[in-house]
Amino acid sequence: MKRISKYHKRLNWIYIKFSVLAVIVSAFFLPVFTGFEKTGDNIFTVMLNGKEVGILGSVEDATACLQNARAQLARNSEELILIDAVLETKGEEVLVGRVDSQSQVRRKMLSVLRSDTKETLNRSYTVKINEYTVNLASSEEVIALLQAAIDKYDTEEVYNAQLVVDPTRELNVLTAEMITKEEVIRSEDLSKKVYVRAGAENALNEIFGSVESSAQKSFDEYKLGLIDLSLADEVEVVEAYLMDSEITPLSDAVEEVTKDQEKETIYEVQSGDTLSQIAEANNLTMEDLIDMNEAIENKNSTIRVGDEIIVTVPEPELSVNRTEEAYYEESYDAPVQYIDNDEWYTTDMVTLQEPSAGFRKVIADVSYKNKKEISREIVKEEIVLESVPKIVERGTKIPPTYIKPVSGGRLSSGFGSRKAPTRGASTYHKGVDWSLPIGTAVMASSSGTVAKAGWGSGYGYVVYINHADGRQTRYGHLSKVLVKPGEYVQQGEKIALSGNTGRSTGPHLHFEILIGGSQVDPIKYLD
Repeated sequence: MKRISKYHKRLNWIYIKFSVLAVIVSAFFLPVFTGFEKTGDNIFTVMLNGKEVGILGSVEDATACLQNARAQLARNSEELILIDAVLETKGEEVLVGRVDSQSQVRRKMLSVLRSDTKETLNRSYTVKINEYTVNLASSEEVIALLQAAIDKYDTEEVYNAQLVVDPTRELNVLTAEMITKEEVIRSEDLSKKVYVRAGAENALNEIFGSVESSAQKSFDEYKLGLIDLSLADEVEVVEAYLMDSEITPLSDAVEEVTKDQEKETIYEVQSGDTLSQIAEANNLTMEDLIDMNEAIENKNSTIRVGDEIIVTVPEPELSVNRTEEAYYEESYDAPVQYIDNDEWYTTDMVTLQEPSAGFRKVIADVSYKNKKEISREIVKEEIVLESVPKIVERGTKIPPTYIKPVSGGRLSSGFGSRKAPTRGASTYHKGVDWSLPIGTAVMASSSGTVAKAGWGSGYGYVVYINHADGRQTRYGHLSKVLVKPGEYVQQGEKIALSGNTGRSTGPHLHFEILIGGSQVDPIKYLD
C-alpha cells in the first residue's frame, strides 16, 4: 500500500512537469493571448479604410503600424502619392484574448494602402506667361513648348530655347533664354581653352571694327534674314508636384500658347488718324471701337494726337520679338522742307515746290512683334535716282481762338436748313441761336476790331467784329450795344446785352462766324 502511494506521487510530478512544458511551448507556437486586467478595453480590432487588418493590444500599436506601412510605401515610390488612410479601432475587455503580431498587421495595412492609392503626385513644371499658366510633365516639355513659339519665325532653326535660373528672384525660379547654335558651339570651345584680351584693346577693336564694317560692307556682304530673336513676354518656370489630371499634354499646350487670340491693347493716336481708319486697321467695327472706349461717345467724337485708344489685336499667349535684315529696292520721298513765315498764322500754308519721288537700294533692320512690324532702321542705302523734296512755306503765329459769346442759354436753333420760324423768314439759318433772358451779357468771342455797332436790317441792334485771322463774328437781336466802330476789344470783353430786336421770335442771341465772307457753322469753331 505504501509502494502504490509512492508511485502515484511520482505520476503526479511527471504530469505537472509536462503541463508546464506544454504552456512554455504554447507561448512560442500558439497565438498570443492577453491576460485579464480590470482596466477597461484591452484588445482592439483594427480596421483600415473599412477593411479588417488584425487584432492588437493597444491603439498606439495600431497607429505605429500604419505609420510604418506608409513609410514603406513611400520608400518604394519615386513620386509623391495621395492615399486615403482611415484608421479605426474597436476595443473590448476580455479575460483572455488572441492578438496578431505587428509585422502581420503592417503587411495587411500595406496591401490595403496599395489598393487604395488615390493618385500619384508627379514631379512636373508650372509655366507662367503673364497671366496664363500651364503645367507640363518635364523640363524637356517646357523647352519644347518655348521652342514651338520661336520656330514659327525661326525657319532656319538658328535659335534654341533653354531654361536658366532667374537671377532677379530669391526663390528657385527658372526663366527662358534664347541662344544661337553658334553661341552654344563657341561656349563649348571657350570652355576648352583660356583666351585673355586686355579690356581696353577689346573695346577699341569692337568700336573700330563696327565702324569699319559699316563703312566698307557691300550689299553682298550683309547677312540677310533673322539676326536677333527674343521672347516678348516674361516667362517663369517653377517645379511642382501635381496630379495627372492637372498636367496638360504638350500638344495641347503648344496649341494654346502659339495660336492667335484677340487681346486688348493700347493704340496711340497719330497725326492724320481718324476713328474709322483706326477701327478698320484693327479689324473692328465702329460700334465695337466705341463700346471698348468710354471716352468715345460716337463716330463724330474728336480725337487728338497722343490720345490712347483701346483696340484688340490678334496675339498668341507667348509673343516673340525678332529683327530681320532685309534688302529691298523702293521709290522714296524726300522729307518735306518747311520755310517758316512769322507773319502768317499756322493755318496759312503755301507749297513752293512740288515733290518728285526718288529710287534707292536699301539694307534695313526690320523689327517685328510676332507678325506686326514695329520699326525699320536703314543701315545702308544706295541712291539710284535722287528725290526732289516738297517745299512748303508755313506760318508760325498761333491763330485766334473763339469762345461761346454768352454764359448759359439754350441752343434753340442750329446752323443750316430749318423750318422758317416766322412767315417770310429764311429756311436756311446762317448762324446759331441761344434762347436767354433780355439783358444777358454778350461777350466778344475773340479779340478784334469792331467793324459795325448799331441797327442792322433784320438783325435789329447788331455788332460786327473783324479778327486778325480774317474772320468776322456777328452778334444780333441785341437790346443794347456797348461798343463803337473802330474800337479794339479783347476776347471775353462785354460788348452788348441780349435782346429781342429786329426780325425775332423771342429773346435770344443770334451768333455768326464768317470765313472769306461766307457764314460757317459756329459750333465747329468754338473752344
